[in-house]
Amino acid sequence: MARTTGILPDSAISELLHNKMLTTTRTLDDDQIQPASIDLRLGETAYRVRASFLPGAGNKVEEKLSRFKLHEIDLSDGAVLETGCVYIVPLLESLDLPQTIEASANPKSSTGRLDIFTRVIVDGSQSFDQIPAGYSGAVYLEISPSTFPVVVRTGSRLSQMRFRCGISALGDAELMTLHEEQTLVATANPNILNGGIGLSIDLSGDENGLIGYRGKRHTGVVNVDKKSAHRTLDFWEPIYNHGSNDLVLDPDEFYILVSNEAVHVPPLYAAEMVPYDPLVGEFRVHYAGFFDPGFGHDGAGGKGARGVLEVRSHDVPFILEHGQLVGRLVFEHMLARPDALYGIDLGSNYQAQGLKLSKHFI
Repeated sequence: MARTTGILPDSAISELLHNKMLTTTRTLDDDQIQPASIDLRLGETAYRVRASFLPGAGNKVEEKLSRFKLHEIDLSDGAVLETGCVYIVPLLESLDLPQTIEASANPKSSTGRLDIFTRVIVDGSQSFDQIPAGYSGAVYLEISPSTFPVVVRTGSRLSQMRFRCGISALGDAELMTLHEEQTLVATANPNILNGGIGLSIDLSGDENGLIGYRGKRHTGVVNVDKKSAHRTLDFWEPIYNHGSNDLVLDPDEFYILVSNEAVHVPPLYAAEMVPYDPLVGEFRVHYAGFFDPGFGHDGAGGKGARGVLEVRSHDVPFILEHGQLVGRLVFEHMLARPDALYGIDLGSNYQAQGLKLSKHFI
C-alpha cells in the first residue's frame, strides 16, 4: 500500500514544478533536484540588514526590508559577503503550496562546512526554516558568513528545501526495528531516545592522527561556486591527536570534526541532524542537517560513510572527549522511493566520506 505521509521524493518535487506549486524565474539547473529536496538559488539582489529578523504573523518580508536594510548589493556578476554581517536575499524559487504540503529548509552540506549561517524566511513566518502548509509567496534566505568572507552570485545554491505530507518521523520503537534490520549507525548499542538516534565524536584520529580542522581568521574569500579552487592550509589549521583523545573547543571558533559511527540512510527514508541539544553541552553541532536517502547505503556506493560535523562552542571553552554523544539523527519516512539515490546515481560530493572539508578545498 502506498504511503500517504512522508517526505516528497525527487519525482514528486518535479510534479510540484509541473503544477506551479513550486515556481522559478529561471530554468532549473540540471542537478538542482536532489533525492529528497531541491536546492534553492540566490536571486539578483542581496540586502545588507542591521540584524536578523523574523517578519511575524501578518507581515511581509519586503516591508521589514524597507525598515531594516542598509544598502543593496547586485549579485548578477558576483559580490563578496563579509563575515559578521547579515544579508537577506530573495530567491529565484517561490511557492504556492496546497494545504496538504508543508516545507522545511536547511543549509547545504558545503554551506555548513564553510561556516555560512543560512536560514529561510517567508512572509508571516514566526520561525526560521519552516514553511507552513498552504503558503503562497516569495522565499528569502538570510545569510551570515561567520569564518570566511564568501563570493556569491545570482544562482548560487546555499540552502535546500524538503517538502512533506503529514507526520513522517519515526518513533523510538520504529527506529530500533529499522536499526536492527538495516543498521542506521554502526554501533552495537545505539542510543535511541525521543525519536532520535545518537552520534558520537571521533577524536582518535586517522592513520596520521588527524582529528579535524579549525577555521583560520582573516583569510581570503571563498568562491562558493568553484570546486577545488582553494588551498586547504590557507583557510584551515589541521588538528592532531597527541595522545589525549580529547579536544578543547575554544569559544566562537569553528571546527570540522567527524562522527565515530558510520551513518546509513536507507532508500525509503530521509534523516536530519538535530542541530543543537542543550543536554549534551553548550555547543552547536552540524549546521547542515539533511541526510538524503542513500547516504552511506552500500548499493549507492556509500558503505561506511561517516557524518562530518560542523562544531562551534558558545560562551565558554568546552572539552569534547572521544566517543562523547554530540547529536542525534531524526529519521523520516519517504512518501516513495526516489528515482535517484544520494551517491553514485548523482555523483554526490560526500558519499563514502570520512573526515572531509567542503568541495571547495584541495
